[in-house]
Amino acid sequence: MADREELLVGDFPFVPKQERAQQKRNALLESGHSLFFSKGYEQTTAKEIAAHAGVATGTFYRYFSDKRQLLMALLEDKLDKLLPPEPTWVSCDPEALLASLLKAHNNRLQEVGLRRVLPELLPKDPELAEVLSAARRKIHGRILSGLKHASDSGLTWKDLDLDTVTWSIMVLAENGPEKGQQSGKQADFLELAKVMCRLVFPPDVLVKLRSKGSGPAE
Repeated sequence: MADREELLVGDFPFVPKQERAQQKRNALLESGHSLFFSKGYEQTTAKEIAAHAGVATGTFYRYFSDKRQLLMALLEDKLDKLLPPEPTWVSCDPEALLASLLKAHNNRLQEVGLRRVLPELLPKDPELAEVLSAARRKIHGRILSGLKHASDSGLTWKDLDLDTVTWSIMVLAENGPEKGQQSGKQADFLELAKVMCRLVFPPDVLVKLRSKGSGPAE
């Protein structure tokens, strides 16, 4: 996704080389990150970002064309971290493996810390929306391919529409962490993984896969 990210960011008005100028730019990035996270994208202005960073508004525009470019700079090389993980279905214990993937995905979201601004921005930024949609389509295709492999191996429910199941899994993976915020309880990634796996596998298959994983090494 790197080439598309460069297009999203665009050319900066000025790229600092001296340490003092780099510190000012980094302060603006940190300020934008903090304000986008606490106030949201729409409620944050370039003037506020500059004031929070302790610099003049003109200094902001020396380094960034607008607040969107600053946000794209924050998201550069991080867009993949916002996308759901790709499960491996043909494994010794798909529930445990998927739970670990979901937990790692949640940790990545916490690291980026800007997921809340995307719902505000995407309806007004078709270019960014298309980049994320294209990335989601690729992940959808890879998850679907894995499910087809599991189906060809005789592991899944016989009457599954694999495309619909893939979509359902992506929705659960993307929105699972929000459950904790809405219910006031910490997200249980193993329970979420169990729901996903039951969409895919009959109970007896899950038992066999777990037994295979807990058996003696050959």
